[in-house]
Amino acid sequence: MRTTVGIIGAGPAGLLLARLLHRAGVASVVLESRDRAYVERRQRAGILEQGTVDVLRAAGAGARMDREGLPHHGIELRFDRRRHRVDFPALTGGRSVTVYAQTEVCKDLIALQLAEGGPLLFGAEALAVEGADTESPRVRFRREGREDVLECDYVVGCDGFWGVAREAVPRAVSRVFERTYPYAWLGILADVPPSHDELVYARHDRGFALLSMRSPSVTRAYLQVPDGTDADDWPDEEIWDELDRRLETDDPEWTLRRGPVTAKSVTPMRSYVHEPMRHGRLLLAGDAAHIVPPTGAKGLNLAVGDVVTLARALVLLRDKGDAGGLDAYSETCLRRVWQAERFSYAMTTLLHRAPDATPFDDRIQLAGLDRLTTARSAETDLAEAYTGFPLDEQDRP
Repeated sequence: MRTTVGIIGAGPAGLLLARLLHRAGVASVVLESRDRAYVERRQRAGILEQGTVDVLRAAGAGARMDREGLPHHGIELRFDRRRHRVDFPALTGGRSVTVYAQTEVCKDLIALQLAEGGPLLFGAEALAVEGADTESPRVRFRREGREDVLECDYVVGCDGFWGVAREAVPRAVSRVFERTYPYAWLGILADVPPSHDELVYARHDRGFALLSMRSPSVTRAYLQVPDGTDADDWPDEEIWDELDRRLETDDPEWTLRRGPVTAKSVTPMRSYVHEPMRHGRLLLAGDAAHIVPPTGAKGLNLAVGDVVTLARALVLLRDKGDAGGLDAYSETCLRRVWQAERFSYAMTTLLHRAPDATPFDDRIQLAGLDRLTTARSAETDLAEAYTGFPLDEQDRP
């Protein structure tokens, strides 16, 4: 089997790249180790930046998002029993975000790929990337019990942190930057309408809490818990009680709506960047190259930035014989990645209480939040980072 671009992984990065390439007339094949049902139900991100929304629309993948997604024009910060709304459009010149789950993005892109695009092979486990530093890289994979080879002009690893693509970059040229956090998120899905029409980020002496949603009838909520926590150790009512405590406010009109919990999980918190994002004709995108703590809602959106940059570079090479975009791919993407890492780290350390936090640390956090809610410049920086800089921003020096 042969194609121009071999894509490992049918998450948002791989699927969107395949869609962008198809619309540009560049052939690709997508290999995904899991089956379609698994890909379409795995819970991940739910916040789409303005740039991501624009890209999905331009790619012809925004119709259902526009019908069912929930536009959000701000977030609420809670601390010291206070409430403060951050107005995104007023601070960013009109930008906002949309709540639309990654599962739904993947469903939309899968349907389009199967109907219009190149081959999308489920149950195709990539075993190795070979010849990355040659002009004929290949992906060895197993499907239906048989091994096969996908020969390509370029291989793109969208297969996450544990995938084979990143392992194909020689250790001698790899640089890894990472930080692990001493806490995690206990997340729930509940069949109850959200208690607020926008996301609520709460800093509390007992730990961080986030009130989110997946639809007008489904609540998504998170609690900071110690790293290594087992979700089954938290009874449903105890979760609701803790959310109530951490979201407390002096506003008597606000109440937390409770309902049946349908899913519980624990998400570790870490920051990770692999440099470079290119080795020969192997290019990394999404979680294969970088991971951010979910506080800043950046993971899926960073993956979109990667593949938009890559698709442009491949089309430039085909149309004009100009390899400059590909040559600059890693550097271009990493500028955006490190800004997202900075923002996610700042949000995480500002809102989460470390296990060894002192009264001094608590005061520093409260001072930081007070600054955000009283200084327009600080609030603007948060709003611009949260809604996402325009994707063209990463192409500038």
